[in-house]
Amino acid sequence: MDAAAAAALAEGLKALGVGLVMIGAIGPGIGIGLLVNGALQGIARNPDASGDIQTNMILGIAFAEAIAIYALVVALIILFVF
Repeated sequence: MDAAAAAALAEGLKALGVGLVMIGAIGPGIGIGLLVNGALQGIARNPDASGDIQTNMILGIAFAEAIAIYALVVALIILFVF
């Protein structure tokens, strides 16, 4: 295998790795959808508690979104450092 083919293989494997890492964003997306669904159902059942439910929902969304951001950071490190 010559140098050009090895470089092309390395770039292809790097792109594959980045794509696999970004699969980690699927979980937080599903989690946020379920979280908002539960919060909206809770608000529909008890509108007086909407402030507390909304505060906890936003906090949960932030924690779930952090996982997707970590996946993005790892993907960028793979893409630009290695």
